[in-house]
Amino acid sequence: MGFASRVFQRTLLFASLVALAAGCATVGPDFERPEVETPEAYQRMPPPEDVTVNLRWWELFSDPVLKDLVVRALAYNQDVQIATSRIEQARAALGFTQADQYPAVDISAGASAGNFSGGARQVNDIGTAFIAPPLNWEIDFWGRFRRATESARAELLASEYALRTVQIGLISEVVAAYYRLLDFHQRLEVTFDTLQNRVKGLEIIQQRFYAGIIPEIDVNQATIQKEIAQEAIPLYEREIARTEHALSLLLGSLPAEIRTGAKLNEQPFPPDVPTGLPSALLERRPDIAEAMARLEAQTARIGVAEALRLPAIRLTGAAGLATTDLGSITTEGGVWSIGGSLLGPVIDFGKSRQRVRIEEAATQEALHRYELSVLRAFREVEDALAGIRTYRKQYQAVERRRDAAQRTLELAQDRYDQGITSYLEVLDSDRSLFEVELERSDITQQYFSAYVALYKALGGGWLTPAEEEEAAAAEATSDEKL
Repeated sequence: MGFASRVFQRTLLFASLVALAAGCATVGPDFERPEVETPEAYQRMPPPEDVTVNLRWWELFSDPVLKDLVVRALAYNQDVQIATSRIEQARAALGFTQADQYPAVDISAGASAGNFSGGARQVNDIGTAFIAPPLNWEIDFWGRFRRATESARAELLASEYALRTVQIGLISEVVAAYYRLLDFHQRLEVTFDTLQNRVKGLEIIQQRFYAGIIPEIDVNQATIQKEIAQEAIPLYEREIARTEHALSLLLGSLPAEIRTGAKLNEQPFPPDVPTGLPSALLERRPDIAEAMARLEAQTARIGVAEALRLPAIRLTGAAGLATTDLGSITTEGGVWSIGGSLLGPVIDFGKSRQRVRIEEAATQEALHRYELSVLRAFREVEDALAGIRTYRKQYQAVERRRDAAQRTLELAQDRYDQGITSYLEVLDSDRSLFEVELERSDITQQYFSAYVALYKALGGGWLTPAEEEEAAAAEATSDEKL
């Protein structure tokens, strides 16, 4: 066994004993999961079942075109890629922080020759050479590096939850934008059909006016209604273009025309969504889990700040070869050294204590952010449930009103043709039908958007069928082991 090896073994043995003695000392508070109040049931809802809610968005919104759009967005959206990059940054930061717990071994070498040494000229020429790997190690006696690693590990977990939050939010945005696009397409179609009917009606009115059957005011009123429909067409064309551009951005592509599937009034409404127990929302929502992980990371930073108030123990050592005769460096040049130092604050005018107070206040902030995320989650679920319930009622009412408006227009047209009423009644009935058709399209879109909001508020679900299959396989393997 070589000289350098024996020295390093002794040095590492000594350092290991010191580290073992230091292992039981970790300053700062340990993380404890905060307790938050959760309701027993959601408002105006029957008692929930204790079920695991894993929503399948591709079944909830049964449109193959929409499915393709979501898959593209998950693959190419820039926000998703940014969140993925942040995970890699957090993983690298964890490895960087963990390395501080272990000794650092460098390499140092040098050689010189001449007749000047020690500030004076020598009689004889002197040649020196050395090579040694210096060792530096700060013993983690107070757990500073362990706390820092604990914080970095929690930050990595938080970044993974943040990615999930971005993905679920992306699915919600794509689906909601898609239904808005269908809404504007349907409004444009309703407006175009209304325009065609009003153009035909105006032609008939003009012929009757030229025949002296009706007054000019009927022609002017029909012209006004025709131009109202004409004016609405570029409005909805503009909204379609803007929505397509917004969807293109979500898909990670340049602005382009977006292909659509079935018309809005042909889309089936999603089935009732199981909400599960309210307490399970804390586990399902990735933003809540992210806030929890950030709170854990911040709690560990208090320990880092506490440890900085205490003396740091550093070991230094070196073992190598050195000689004043370059020819004997491999036979007679063994050298070694080992030393230790202790350095800590004595008088810093409260700077170290203020550092701890900063981290404690930041931890309180992180706690409040976690509590706020919980409150916001329950509010979003309640809003979405209320939206589904009330939009369903609105949709049923607007359907009945549309049927009535359609029948009223038919009767008014017959009465006008028979000379029983004025053309004003026909125009008023036509205007009512046009408005209720547009309103029905808007309410239908908002009804779908309420389901989208509930999907997001419940913490989403499976992102892809493949992911669901992988999770099912992993669960089956776990059950077999049990």
